[in-house]
Amino acid sequence: MSNEILIARESGVLTITINRPERKNALTPAMYQAMADELAAAQEDAAVRAVLVRGHAEIFTAGNDIEDFLKSPPTLTDSPVGNFLKAIAAFEKPLVAAVAGAAIGVGTTLLLHCDLVYAADTARFAMPFAQLGLCPEAASSLLLPRVAGYQGAAEKLLLGDAFDAAEAHRMGFVNRVLPAAELDAFVAAQLAKLVALPASSLRVTKALMKRASAHEVAKQMEEEGGHFRTMLVAPEAREAFTAFLQKRKPDFRQFD
Repeated sequence: MSNEILIARESGVLTITINRPERKNALTPAMYQAMADELAAAQEDAAVRAVLVRGHAEIFTAGNDIEDFLKSPPTLTDSPVGNFLKAIAAFEKPLVAAVAGAAIGVGTTLLLHCDLVYAADTARFAMPFAQLGLCPEAASSLLLPRVAGYQGAAEKLLLGDAFDAAEAHRMGFVNRVLPAAELDAFVAAQLAKLVALPASSLRVTKALMKRASAHEVAKQMEEEGGHFRTMLVAPEAREAFTAFLQKRKPDFRQFD
């Protein structure tokens, strides 16, 4: 497990690197819990002034590990994935994401909780929840319409089609798109700016921006989670997951 989430602390920045490239950085419960624990620790560590979440140049994350979901679907609100989503939504310090390659499912929705999101021109995004017989999570059904407008969000959440970094920027949840070779240096420079600023000013500013919607986000996340856990063990999701593993198209015509 220790090699699947890499942690580095340097110059006031805690870097969380998703590191499971052989499985396209697909996330397991242990990986979710590790990230939740690191965010909780960073919240209390005065030496941490900002947090960076990143993957690799080829892949940010393919989202949830489908095989793992089939074997052990989460059944409780305080599951590792639930703990991570609550932690990232409530995190008080600046949270930055650097995205290259594919960011699928939660790989896209977690970005809605980041303060600054920078993407390489190689980044690709998708939220294929409906395609998997599921519903949105991470309060994306609330936050994405606010960022992208209802129709923009509906297109991405209902159809689940992939889209590029330029479209993510137009939708409003990516701050800037950069050539892949320039992403890391640019993000490091932005983090250095954050670290040099008064920590209290950043915390209060973030709290003021997020406080009005914090209760709504928590409530929406809880409601999504209830639907998600129910749908995860329903026949539609089982068909979608089995088809994915068998590399065929799912057949949903048998369901109402």
